[in-house]
Amino acid sequence: MSLKIIPLGGLGEIGLNMMAFESGETLFVVDAGLMFPEDHMLGVDFVIPDMTYLRQNRSLVTGVVLTHAHEDHIGALAYLLKEINVPVFGTPFTLGMVRHRLEEFGLLQYVSLHSVFPGETIQLGVFNIEFIRVSHSVVDCVGLAIYTPAGLVVHTGDFKINHSAMSSMDTDLARFARCGEEGVLALLSDSTNVEKKGYTTSDQEIADNIADIIEASRGRIVIALFASSVFRIQQIVDIAAARGLKIVFNGKSIESCVHIARTLGYLNIPEDTEIYINQINNYPDNQIVIITTGSQGEPMSALARMASGIHKQIKIRDGDTVILSSKFIPGNERAIAKIINNLYRKGADVIYEKISNIHVSGHAFQEELKLMIQLTKPRYFIPIHGEYRHLVLHGRLAKQLGIPDANILVIENGQVVEFDENVCFQNSVDTGRILVDGKGVGDVGKSVLKERRVLAEDGIVGVTMGFDEETGIVIYGPEVFSRGFVFESESGHLLEDAKCVILEVVEDITPETPNRVEMIRVRVQTALKKYFEFAIHRRPVILPFLFEI
Repeated sequence: MSLKIIPLGGLGEIGLNMMAFESGETLFVVDAGLMFPEDHMLGVDFVIPDMTYLRQNRSLVTGVVLTHAHEDHIGALAYLLKEINVPVFGTPFTLGMVRHRLEEFGLLQYVSLHSVFPGETIQLGVFNIEFIRVSHSVVDCVGLAIYTPAGLVVHTGDFKINHSAMSSMDTDLARFARCGEEGVLALLSDSTNVEKKGYTTSDQEIADNIADIIEASRGRIVIALFASSVFRIQQIVDIAAARGLKIVFNGKSIESCVHIARTLGYLNIPEDTEIYINQINNYPDNQIVIITTGSQGEPMSALARMASGIHKQIKIRDGDTVILSSKFIPGNERAIAKIINNLYRKGADVIYEKISNIHVSGHAFQEELKLMIQLTKPRYFIPIHGEYRHLVLHGRLAKQLGIPDANILVIENGQVVEFDENVCFQNSVDTGRILVDGKGVGDVGKSVLKERRVLAEDGIVGVTMGFDEETGIVIYGPEVFSRGFVFESESGHLLEDAKCVILEVVEDITPETPNRVEMIRVRVQTALKKYFEFAIHRRPVILPFLFEI
């Protein structure tokens, strides 16, 4: 029986992670992630994978297996379950985060969630899937040993090989090595940090650096990080408790994540260490540590509101130290820089990754990636989770370790790898990106984005004009108005000149011409576009409002 591996998202891009495994009459999905919009996606909230292939094969889909709780792996799950309601399998913390999200969508009571611990195995049709513990930047992460009719496939998930803040969450190298002894048909391995040499920085080194910053601070400490960074939160709590400092959690997402982690036993906070936000003024500034969200410059995050001075309870002041304990995600640099500048204006000292080593990646560096290949000894190697250059470079790394060129499969979304007696690329399946704008899913396409870019860049010019229904004489206007369209004074009276262009069009079309008003509307659009492009090299949207009285 053959095996198909079908990437529906996450290959050739960062985010949108979704991969299908299919054999015979069984298909299951690994992860269902989203991606945050790129700069040109104006007005879009986030992006999810195109699930057309799953809809076309819904009768085969037996379940969804989740590797961990980051949004690029679980953020699109609710949209998938709305269409194909199948069981979901994940570790306790991952499902805790999923429950919170499904509750927001009103789906929780309709979905079957199954908690699985590392070392345990589930069966979905012809597949046996074992969860293997891996270390990442969130707790309860797993890779997968997928036993298929064609052979053993290892999917690393997002991983690193390093000692973490919680040794019980370290990557299970022994299990990956046993997979290698059993014989691995294919290794699918995280490629995100393939460009970085050596090993990832240890969590303890980051904790020591944060402790030094807290020790040297004379005022309040505000630490912004990803809400799911339970390792880092525990480190900060331990540092604060050892010094008799008080911890405040602020921000909806971080409060929710902390609650889930505490409930499941992944986070231990002494009772006398945590205080509520309305109590911070009861303690000296140098005894307060605020853990919050907004490290990526999110406009309405708690940190953004502090930086702009509109946070109701926390006002940044001279002597405060703000630590951004996360990497700058590409595309967010400008928003983060704005927050940093505003924090400095209010007198705070700001510590971030470019000036201090206060963040460790959750993705393996080159030596760790090499070790994973050496442990599993795969026959075929498929780099996953990364932009195209990452996939290519990871393939080259595998070649250095002796995997033949023909057995290194650098594929992108929609390219199907089928293992049978031989390996081959099948015809591509439909994949792509679905844009989510408010409650609209897929309503925004390329044409709408193009219109939004034109509106943003060139603005609107509107024309209002009324005609006598019997004579065709202009009895109102033309009135010309603009929005988002800057006219420089030295360029002359462009709006007045535009009126002349409109009147010339009207004079050229006699009153007895059939459908005269509609013809004028079309020609006015064309004439004004040409006029503005000639006059100031811009192409605003032209909206003629013509009517008969």
